[in-house]
Amino acid sequence: MKAIRFHDYGGPEVYRLEEVPVPEIQPDQVLIRVEAAGVNYIDIYQRQGLYKMPLPFGPGIEGAGVLAKAGAQTGFKEGTRVAWTQHPGAYAEFAAVPAWKVVVLPDGVDSRSAAAALAQGITAQYLCESTYPAQRDDIALVHAGAGGVGLLLIQLLKQKGATVYTTVSTPEKAALAREAGADETILYTQTDFAEAVKQFTQGKGVHVVYDSVGLTTYEGSLNVLRPLGMLVLFGQSSGAVPPIDPLVLSQKGSLYLTRPSLAHYVGDPASFSHRATKVLNWVAQKTLQLRIGRIYPLAKVVEAHRDLESRKTIGKLVVEIS
Repeated sequence: MKAIRFHDYGGPEVYRLEEVPVPEIQPDQVLIRVEAAGVNYIDIYQRQGLYKMPLPFGPGIEGAGVLAKAGAQTGFKEGTRVAWTQHPGAYAEFAAVPAWKVVVLPDGVDSRSAAAALAQGITAQYLCESTYPAQRDDIALVHAGAGGVGLLLIQLLKQKGATVYTTVSTPEKAALAREAGADETILYTQTDFAEAVKQFTQGKGVHVVYDSVGLTTYEGSLNVLRPLGMLVLFGQSSGAVPPIDPLVLSQKGSLYLTRPSLAHYVGDPASFSHRATKVLNWVAQKTLQLRIGRIYPLAKVVEAHRDLESRKTIGKLVVEIS
């Protein structure tokens, strides 16, 4: 089978399209003929060596397709349409995945949509329902509002009755964020977002900031929180955040700071099944609208990563395998 692998850490150019054996499965695994894979920032962190992986490594932590073979202990049937996340190997024609990390696709959700929705949809869901459970009349700031998670998170926050401000880089992205429901959009390339938020809130600040950008935004994010507010740092697309003195949190209003990871919110079968099923049902019912920015063939994964790292993309990037 054809698969993307890398043998050294580095930029997108370390990816190689190779011919490798179809993986063997264990009794508690399933073999999936992959039709589509999602492109995520964790793939970049693994490739760069920020997250150390065994080399050579087959990237891609999210995919969807058709079950080609089921282990004896799984209870799955061949031919079932499924998706998974939090297990590598999606940038390939076949992937062996632990059965507990696999979810059956509901009617009306194709592989492309599942690959676009699962990881980022679950992320948006846990951020606003578990990490900081948003309520009616809360005010939230969402960074990167036209990104894959941002567009989904804005929709969920608005459904909960929250007011949502968001930062974006271009007028085109601002329009997409407003379409998703954002109350105010801030062009961070032209405006100091912290000053804009203070104006929107008459100096009171927001209850929560959902920050996937990291290095270039975290200080401003802390500065726009009202007392007892929470900074949710769930990514670092601009670079890693340096150590923060806990006394700063006290000085700025007894703030809360958390650095959540998707892996911990879907770390057991019940949690994964609950969150994955909820998100895919939202997609099937069209209460959560997906925005697929671009689709790439497997041989163009390098281009997909360059586009994502440029921070010029909109919505979710998907690799189509077959």
